[in-house]
Amino acid sequence: MVMVTQDSRFAAELRRWRASRRWSQLELAVRAGTTQRHLSYIEQGRSRPGRGIVLRLAESLELSLRERNALLLTAGYAPVFAESRLDAPELAPVREAIDRILDGHLPYPAAVVRPYGELVAANAAIEVLTEGAAAHLLRPPVNVLRLALHPDGMARRVENLAEWGRHIVESLRSQAVRSPDDRLEAFIAELRGYVPPMPSGPDHIGFAVPLRLRCAEGELRLITTLTSFATAVDVTLSELRLEAFLPADEASAAILRNR
Repeated sequence: MVMVTQDSRFAAELRRWRASRRWSQLELAVRAGTTQRHLSYIEQGRSRPGRGIVLRLAESLELSLRERNALLLTAGYAPVFAESRLDAPELAPVREAIDRILDGHLPYPAAVVRPYGELVAANAAIEVLTEGAAAHLLRPPVNVLRLALHPDGMARRVENLAEWGRHIVESLRSQAVRSPDDRLEAFIAELRGYVPPMPSGPDHIGFAVPLRLRCAEGELRLITTLTSFATAVDVTLSELRLEAFLPADEASAAILRNR
């Protein structure tokens, strides 16, 4: 009978993360401020790592706070980063700040989302994106990425669906490479099924194009910005993303102001 020890479980998980980054032992050791020999012993399960080196390795591997907690557990240590409910009293100041940010972005659409596109909050201008969408896509929890590409959602109004859809799918693929997750892979496969083939040729410029969205007043051309809570030490806050839409031309700005 083969015994699996705490050290061997951590060693296997550390090797997996290092392999996913395609880094050598020497590169990770330098990043984490240790020696290749020490790292080699840890990866072989011959040396039990202290909590400090586990945290340094997790940070060097650029793991999310959730992933850092998981790595600590694998090494036999309690999680360091709290995971609060967004409606918890201690996060009330954060929720108020988010509401101010969303309202301050008016008359342009903005939303706060969790991983994989789950909607947390949005301002009133988000209606320009959701109008005409099927009811089943607007029932909580709303997934804004599914809404964007589903044929019963925004897709029927997106003039450049192939380019825009590939932009969304490739962004998720990049995330899946850095943080492998079966659930994310399944979601990517679903979204990919909604995206039409994108022709490539001499005029192909990749995905660096605005969203072109039809509305009652004409065509909107929108660019997006993504903002994260980079200094958060709470898992919940660290996973939130603010997606803000901006007009790419004066005609689009005028439409949104008038709405």
